[in-house]
Amino acid sequence: MDCYRRRHVSVVVTAIQLERLRRRRASRRRFWVHPVIAQRQERGQFWALYQNLRAHEDHFFAYMRMSISSFDELLGLLESRLMHQDTFMRDSIPPVERLVITLRYLGTGQSLASLHFSFLIGKSTASVIIRETCVAIWNALHAAVMGQPQKEQWQEMADVFMQTCQFPNCAGAIDGKHIRIKKPVRTGSQFYNYKKYFYFVLFAMCDANYSFRYIDVGSYGSRSDSAVFAHSEFGKLLHDKALDLPENTALPGTTSPAMPFVFVADEAFALGENLMRPYSSRGLSLARRVFNYRLTRARRVVECAFGILANKWRFLHTPIHLKLETFIGYPQFTHSRKTPLSNAQKNAQQYRNHAFQWRWFTLARFNARS
Repeated sequence: MDCYRRRHVSVVVTAIQLERLRRRRASRRRFWVHPVIAQRQERGQFWALYQNLRAHEDHFFAYMRMSISSFDELLGLLESRLMHQDTFMRDSIPPVERLVITLRYLGTGQSLASLHFSFLIGKSTASVIIRETCVAIWNALHAAVMGQPQKEQWQEMADVFMQTCQFPNCAGAIDGKHIRIKKPVRTGSQFYNYKKYFYFVLFAMCDANYSFRYIDVGSYGSRSDSAVFAHSEFGKLLHDKALDLPENTALPGTTSPAMPFVFVADEAFALGENLMRPYSSRGLSLARRVFNYRLTRARRVVECAFGILANKWRFLHTPIHLKLETFIGYPQFTHSRKTPLSNAQKNAQQYRNHAFQWRWFTLARFNARS
């Protein structure tokens, strides 16, 4: 019996080894550079269009989703980070072409296969370029455009909310957005939500100028916005009063009582000392109806910011057909003060370290003036 069992195991092991050998032989490269992409510098989209686009700023903006001046400024910040060494085998792809490829992917949402045939580069090469460029964007810009506000900045943000939305003592608007994805392997229904699709939650807080001040990426789509907020570092800091908000002040036209600075949200969030939500729509008095109207005017800025973001970088309009470890990242706020970190660190421990991080938020704020 033992002899028969050992023989059976040896047959299974041999079959597995033969299958691995067959797959290894099948995956061997037939070409060092495939003939389809061999003439990249003669027929590639970048080499054929870039110089002509720079001569027509309106077409450049439509193609790159940003102005020439913003593109040049961004390229100057990233050039040293995207520079690769030429070898005897081939020349490296220059930083300007790497940036163009990344902007086209983020701005159009086209697949890696489409980039492969447009820019005449390998699909794996396009994936690496996009990942490395997004990381470089974050490393170069996050300290300038995604820093945690100080007390004076909170006050300035509240003043803008008062001027534009007539809602006093408002430090920001918060909400969540569902980003549709392809079902990650071995995740069950964790990313499945009531819309009958697979999503992860993008939670954000923005100011009255539609600029994102905090983001939390990667929470399960099955979670509600309120649960995402409660488990985020931003929610914990707000609960612990560690956000360095200004001191309580009286509302305009009054002398007392002193009211705290608040963040506005929709009905999905729980009411708190520093978190305001509208009254229930049933049996509203005139005063409560006016309050709901004013609060909604302030809260809509975060929804408008999501719309601006998705229309600027259109890959958010389509399901993301990438591996989870590729498109979920950990936006980090590396400053001297204690600052929020992404909730994805808690929800994606089973996946590899971040690769394609949500650096387009940084890019969106950098490009807001374009």
